Amino acid sequence: MEIIDTHCHLYGDEFKNDIADAISRAKKIGVTRFYLPAIDSESHNVMLELEAAHPGEFFAMMGLHPCYVKENYLEELALVEEWLNKRPFVAIGEIGLDFYWDKTFTAQQYEAFDRQMQWALDRKLPIVIHTRNAMQETIEAVKPFAAKGLRGIFHCFSGSYESAKQIVDLGLYLGIGGVVTYKNAGLPAALEKIPLERLVLETDAPYLTPVPFRGKRNESSYLTYVAEKLADVYQVRPEVIAEITTANALKIFGK
Repeated sequence: MEIIDTHCHLYGDEFKNDIADAISRAKKIGVTRFYLPAIDSESHNVMLELEAAHPGEFFAMMGLHPCYVKENYLEELALVEEWLNKRPFVAIGEIGLDFYWDKTFTAQQYEAFDRQMQWALDRKLPIVIHTRNAMQETIEAVKPFAAKGLRGIFHCFSGSYESAKQIVDLGLYLGIGGVVTYKNAGLPAALEKIPLERLVLETDAPYLTPVPFRGKRNESSYLTYVAEKLADVYQVRPEVIAEITTANALKIFGK
């Protein structure tokens, strides 16, 4: 069974003592590719080092996470653009809007999001979107770019059926992770009428660990629990979930 983790932060400090073991466990359950979203300039080097150590298995993105849009956001965006001009990346991400912790830089978040979506269009790259407490605002921001052909993933989707339908109608995909296993998430019901051909699997490791390991560090080997839950939702075997979501990931990121 081949399975792809379309979103994981395995370059984080949480894995510095056992990254080799975490990768080995993931490979044992069939994970063949790991996609690494950027956060800000402080994590670029360690992310790119992990990619370089595992060619053909780890793939880096480049972008500025909305939670890191601060006073120095223009400098951070300049560094993102510099990297995009320097070498190829599989996607621009993770980018988007986050109004959960702080709304001080709301205008700047919109500006950073718009600018990075335009870069993705210019470079014919997909985007990977982070949204928190800003689902409809994020969908509205994406619409004009999707109309011009922008594609990508709403990472860590945990919204309603209505939101999911809007996203897939724009031609984008939903990244499904550990939240689908949470008892009161409501996500299984939201996905029932959404085609499996519009989903990809992800962990967001080390965050959003699925049941039965909720509360512990997440890792890519736990994708099996996400696939099994989706198999229940769609009434198919986990292998079918793996096969279709892997094909979807390769459509987005390329082979």
